[in-house]
Amino acid sequence: MNMSETSNKKRIRVLIAKPGLDGHDRGAKVIVHMLKDAGMEVIYTGLHNTIEEIVDTALKEDVDVIGLSIYSGAHLSLSQKLMELLKEKGLDDKLILIGGNIPQNDINALKNYGVGEVFPTGSNFERIVRFIKERTKY
Repeated sequence: MNMSETSNKKRIRVLIAKPGLDGHDRGAKVIVHMLKDAGMEVIYTGLHNTIEEIVDTALKEDVDVIGLSIYSGAHLSLSQKLMELLKEKGLDDKLILIGGNIPQNDINALKNYGVGEVFPTGSNFERIVRFIKERTKY
């Protein structure tokens, strides 16, 4: 691939968000930097977002991937609400990732909602990057 092909190639756009009252964002910030280092464009919404704000940002920013970082224990209800609103807005083609303090027993429920993958605390960064690259069209 020559230089002009590389510069014209669209980069993967990722939205990382912290929904609800969860005030722990160290992990989200680490993920943001890791994805940027992997060549992706990353939008980080900061703390205390509503699901509606996250979906509106995803729509405005035309992202390929939406990642929620959740440590509050509300991952099931927040993820279900996210998936319902994405479908309602016609954004159900986005790759959805959930990370944070997620019990192993809840992973299947999240995937049944339509979540693409779940990355609990301590997940391998290279695996996250590889998963995103394999599941996006760029």
